[in-house]
Amino acid sequence: MPGTSLVVPVVLWGKHAPTHCISCIYLSKDLKTLATGCYDGQICLWQVDPDTLQMIPRCLLVGHTAPILCITRASMIQDNNYIVSSSEAGEMCTWDLIDGKCRETVKIQQVHTNMQAYHMCNCEDLRLFCNGYYPEIIVMDPFSLEILFMLSSKQNPDWISALHVLRPAKRKDDVVLALTTTGMVKVWTLTGAENRHQEPIYENESKQIRTLNAVCLQCCCYNQRTVLVVCTKYWQIYDAGDFSVLCSYLASRGERWMSGDFLAIDRIIMWSDAGKGYLYKLPANSIPDHADFHTPSTESDSPFLYCLLNQPDSKPLSCPPSMHFITTTRANKTNKSRYLIRGDSEGIVMVWSIPEISAAQLEEIQRQKLPQPVTMKATLTTSLTEAWAGMNPSPVGILDQLEKQECQSIKLTASIYLPLQSRLVVGREDGSIIIVPANQTVMLQLLHGNHQQFNGWPQHQILSGHGGRVNCLLYPHREHSRYDKNHLVSGGVDFAVCLWDLYGGTLLHRFCVHAGEITQLLVPPNNCSARIQKCICSVASDHSVTLLSLAERKCVCLASRHLFPVTTIKWRPNDDFMIIGCSDGTVYVWQMETGHLDRVLQGIAAEEVLYACEENEANNTSSEVGLANPAVHFFRGLRHRNLSAIRHATQRGLHQLQMLGAHTNNDDPHMQRNHNSPLSIQGLRTNPKDPESHILFFDIEALIIELLSEEYETMSPGSLEAAGLINASEYLKVAALTQSASPDAHKKIADFFGKMKNKAENMEMIIKEKDKHGILAKMKEGAESAIAKAESVLKHSGEHFKGHESTSKNSKPNTLGPLEASHGMEIAQLLLSLLHSWGLDSDLDRVCQVKLGLLRPMVPISYGVLSKANHMSLFLPTWHNTIPVDEEPLPNDLSLTNSIPPELIRQEQVTRIFTSRTHWELSTTLTTNHLLAIIALSHTLMSMSNATFVPEQERNRKLHRQSTRVNWSKTDEEHEEMFTQQQAQIKQGWSLLATLHCVLLPDKVVEHGAKNFKRPQVEMMVKRWQHHCVEVREAAQTLLLAELSRMGPKGRKQLVESWAQYLPQFTHIETINQQVNSPVQQTNGNANQQPHTPDPVDEEFEEEEEEQIRKPSSLSELKKKQSTAVIILGVIGAEFGQDITCSDNNKRRMSEDRRKSSVVEGFGPGNNNLARLTSMALSHLLLAPPSPKLPAHIPLRRAAIDLIGRGFTVWAPFLDISKVLIGLLELCSEADRLVPSMTYGLPLTPQADSCRTARHALTLIATARPAAFITTMAKEVARYNAIQQNAQTLNINMNNNVLHKAKPEILRGVELLIEKMQNEMSDLLVELMDIILHCLDPSQLKNKGLQDVFPAVCRFSQVSHCPATRRIAVGSHTGSLTLYELRQGKCVNIRAHSSAVTALAFSPDGKFLVSYASGDNRLSFWQTSTGMFGLGQSQTKNVKSYSTAPIADVARLNPMRLARLIWMNNRTVSLMLADGSETRFNV
Repeated sequence: MPGTSLVVPVVLWGKHAPTHCISCIYLSKDLKTLATGCYDGQICLWQVDPDTLQMIPRCLLVGHTAPILCITRASMIQDNNYIVSSSEAGEMCTWDLIDGKCRETVKIQQVHTNMQAYHMCNCEDLRLFCNGYYPEIIVMDPFSLEILFMLSSKQNPDWISALHVLRPAKRKDDVVLALTTTGMVKVWTLTGAENRHQEPIYENESKQIRTLNAVCLQCCCYNQRTVLVVCTKYWQIYDAGDFSVLCSYLASRGERWMSGDFLAIDRIIMWSDAGKGYLYKLPANSIPDHADFHTPSTESDSPFLYCLLNQPDSKPLSCPPSMHFITTTRANKTNKSRYLIRGDSEGIVMVWSIPEISAAQLEEIQRQKLPQPVTMKATLTTSLTEAWAGMNPSPVGILDQLEKQECQSIKLTASIYLPLQSRLVVGREDGSIIIVPANQTVMLQLLHGNHQQFNGWPQHQILSGHGGRVNCLLYPHREHSRYDKNHLVSGGVDFAVCLWDLYGGTLLHRFCVHAGEITQLLVPPNNCSARIQKCICSVASDHSVTLLSLAERKCVCLASRHLFPVTTIKWRPNDDFMIIGCSDGTVYVWQMETGHLDRVLQGIAAEEVLYACEENEANNTSSEVGLANPAVHFFRGLRHRNLSAIRHATQRGLHQLQMLGAHTNNDDPHMQRNHNSPLSIQGLRTNPKDPESHILFFDIEALIIELLSEEYETMSPGSLEAAGLINASEYLKVAALTQSASPDAHKKIADFFGKMKNKAENMEMIIKEKDKHGILAKMKEGAESAIAKAESVLKHSGEHFKGHESTSKNSKPNTLGPLEASHGMEIAQLLLSLLHSWGLDSDLDRVCQVKLGLLRPMVPISYGVLSKANHMSLFLPTWHNTIPVDEEPLPNDLSLTNSIPPELIRQEQVTRIFTSRTHWELSTTLTTNHLLAIIALSHTLMSMSNATFVPEQERNRKLHRQSTRVNWSKTDEEHEEMFTQQQAQIKQGWSLLATLHCVLLPDKVVEHGAKNFKRPQVEMMVKRWQHHCVEVREAAQTLLLAELSRMGPKGRKQLVESWAQYLPQFTHIETINQQVNSPVQQTNGNANQQPHTPDPVDEEFEEEEEEQIRKPSSLSELKKKQSTAVIILGVIGAEFGQDITCSDNNKRRMSEDRRKSSVVEGFGPGNNNLARLTSMALSHLLLAPPSPKLPAHIPLRRAAIDLIGRGFTVWAPFLDISKVLIGLLELCSEADRLVPSMTYGLPLTPQADSCRTARHALTLIATARPAAFITTMAKEVARYNAIQQNAQTLNINMNNNVLHKAKPEILRGVELLIEKMQNEMSDLLVELMDIILHCLDPSQLKNKGLQDVFPAVCRFSQVSHCPATRRIAVGSHTGSLTLYELRQGKCVNIRAHSSAVTALAFSPDGKFLVSYASGDNRLSFWQTSTGMFGLGQSQTKNVKSYSTAPIADVARLNPMRLARLIWMNNRTVSLMLADGSETRFNV
């Protein structure tokens, strides 16, 4: 089960801004977004106001692990919502600027130093032209990040140092100009039809010029006749025709040129590494329009510096700043605006607006005696630190309460979260380690509530023992259960590794073996020797690695002769080797037990040894340390959530194979354990010298599972069944009928029920046991009432560090009171309080606070978005400053507060605006994830008994669940009544909460003044239509249907049109090639499916804005689009595609407001093209045999099954019904007999889940089209019987036949139909009986009547069973009688009446059969005569007929209750009619 499907990150940034040393800078053409990449690998997105250029940091994109070298735009649409970034490690990402989501990420061997986005001719979208540390020019697709083609060199191939792509005037093709490091100019001409698979593309011409190591090549865009070439020491202007030098200019002393561009035909702008900009006028011989163009340069006319852009008061820079020149044409202004922006190592961003200096002014400057250039200061400077400083009050951190107590701020340097205890352990700069209850400290920072008044709450524990900063923490038990769960290990700047007793708070041992600060702690893999298994591994800055035994309290192995920093540690447990790779590429092999250095390897040998380890690691237990970069530690932390394994390929090209680290950690045994914690807290540090910020990851699915398993644990199977969660007994009853009625089968069933009963009794025992503790707990409470009071107010987990040091003396460390709150409830409270849209509905807010116990946020929340491969975008707190506070009068509850400082009042106002509207204007992904989370959680809590976060009621609920009430008193009854009433109110509260977010939200948010509400994304909900967690699945379905019905017919039509092009086209056997205009090589018929990647993260995070559905840029994207299209069209077809009139029995599902007009074009009776294609695609998904591309039980197949059931009336005309039913029965018959019902919340195995969905679909199909279901099944049964007679000659094993395996399933369906739809069934009685007799085991009817075996069918008066002669008679609606001879197993048909048979009955001795038809008012007696001694042909003939009186008003009466026939004795029968009359007839 991937634990990543729905994760809500929330960030607590703390009061220090992250260090942001800018390595590259990019400003979008529309001046709305600035992106700065930094040396630590993060990208900061700034929201820019195009008019004033005010910049406010909006979010941080985390995902690269190396310095960002270049950023460029990815789409040509003016809104420009995508950028591509590339880092020094060869990682490239495409980011969605609005959502902050990573759309695509790849890692390639080549490292780019420069990317130019260019719109080639004959192409729909941009292409990226990249050059860097490799001898080609690579052209890439910005969305799929695939390499489209490469441009190679024939002459002197070398690294390309600069390139420029342009389209010459009046020509249709593109020209690439490039310059190699050795000074060869090369020219390629491209037509736009190039691709990977053709011959290498060589340059058209090349010429050697003198320039070496150019940094920039820029062709003048105004007339394309001159070229600017920049080297670090000088710049030159060349003639574009013959590449001859026109003029040249040296850099001033101590500065190096970084790059430049043309401002006009005769002017250029240059910038240097000192962060200054220079504007030059070119000499006459370099101006193409001038008469002197291309004449030799003269001394008197040289480039003239007329303007200098400089910021005098700036600090000296530690590394060259990154600068970027941009020309934009604003919509409302005619002239161009030009800007030079610079980002430096201090994180400061400066913008110069470039002055327009006319020719006249220029001459004036030139005429001065000493020509002095005009100096311009930056029009704007800002930085992250400045933005942070502008926050008042400053952003919250996770331990802010300690600052108030200690009156000083100490930086937090390391942290680790212990999910089982729900504790956060934080190491600080002064060497102290703080342990605090995680939920409570977060509540204190973010939520209003009584807890804000307490002093010194929540209680914390301090471990002090380090002298100086704590660098790293490790809780070994979390990595693997073989470690003691009381142990905590910490490493500090004082060269020591300390071992702590977590519960006692004592220092157990200090290991002082290293000679440098400790940088990393990890655990050896699980298959090491017993001695090494008790060790942990520590790495220090003196390049040493040790194995420290926690059991023996000594150092087992000290590996310390490495000359360079350690980058990789690998294990070969079988050979007892620890293999250590260093940053210079050497590899050291150490023996672990003895601590001997086995050998030192270099070069190829070293790499081979590391590879051998890679192959050897069945479950990758290596730990790549990557000490150079904190981002790596961060990812290592993420890995422990069992998000897909992000493993940083080692630093300096030790073995940079692209996908080396891309296997998931799922098979790693100790990864299985901890991924399911509903909350995990991860320290985020973008730079080693920064204090930590903290990210809270709420895993919705894990949270739901924790809540439900706690709920279900207390239920016995009986009560589970009563609650409708499983239907075991009903199923077993039916299953028993299909088995032979022999005693041993009875015994088996009795055993099973016995087991269930035992389980129930055990549960009671356990509950009693618990109660025993309950009394003890109360006694203990009296003793600690002081603490308990505070606790009861805040309903804390009973696992306070065992009463904190004060009371820990007298309580044993590991005894917990049974009444402790599960962390699940606390986490749910925290999460719902943070996500709920407070302020939209004041009544509901009151209910939430009073009845449900949610708390209001105090500050606007910084959310995050987790996307592909764990790349994240985290909203920065500074962004909340952009929320406009309306100058409206303060709400009542705020106006009383004269004593409160104004900034706090403003913060409160901002928070209220944030929760009610801004929250929903951030991004579609956030809206979707948050709505799904709220709806899924409130449904879960609604299904639990009395789930509320109000402390009193929560405690009552616990007691109520545990008390086994035997003798009731009056007060108990009153109490019970109160309890029931309370429970109803709570359930209603949760239901209102879900409705608000599911249905009413968009209108409410807009009412509250939101300008751009971000709608939930259809695609994201479609992906989760059959999510394996039922609550999430239902949330996604309700949300999607609400969104579709809100779109109205027009919106749905648009949606259908945009997706219909991706619908895979099926004939009945083979996939036709796609209609999509991209050359897609389709494989076999399953090609329309995405392969279910082993990496569970990928399938989740592929959504994108629906506004602009781009052509898919890669095959995998096309496949994803196809599967999405099938489900979207399936849902629309099933829910909106049928006319109300055509199906009476569908009324209950089709809500009243969907009238004829809501039928979507393409699914209606007139035009059914789409319905046909969709139904084919759906049935293909159901019936296609499992293959690697389309595995058996994936969510996609489940969705198809579900939709076939839901929209059966729409699909039926185009489906092969018998194939579909057989396919569904196949799924039902395979799984375990006891699959729970659809309301059971915990995830099942994929197989059981498919079975459950298929069972549900069968029920829907049977009730939607009962006649089709019964006739098809009867046909299949007939076919089965025909095969069975020849089974031996054909050599077929009938036990494998679906109809044999699925007997219980078919019987269940039949029983359901008789219950629900008697009238329809009475027309199909013969077929019905065929099916029933196929399913029942013949031995069942030997000694029992049909009435006992399958009572449902006996409510029809047209059916009679005679145990004496073992015959069954059925009267059909055509008037014929069908007699089943159970002995010989054959059946006879007799024409009896001219209208439908109303009733029939066998005489008690079985000699006569009487039948009555009200239509022709006849009653007939039939006798079956056998030949002599039972030999020969038996015949049934009519022995006597009577005419009966017609029944008045037949039409009005219920045909089921029209008449009954009852034999008085063997010769007399009585006909009782609906009007109460009774007539007797004799044979």
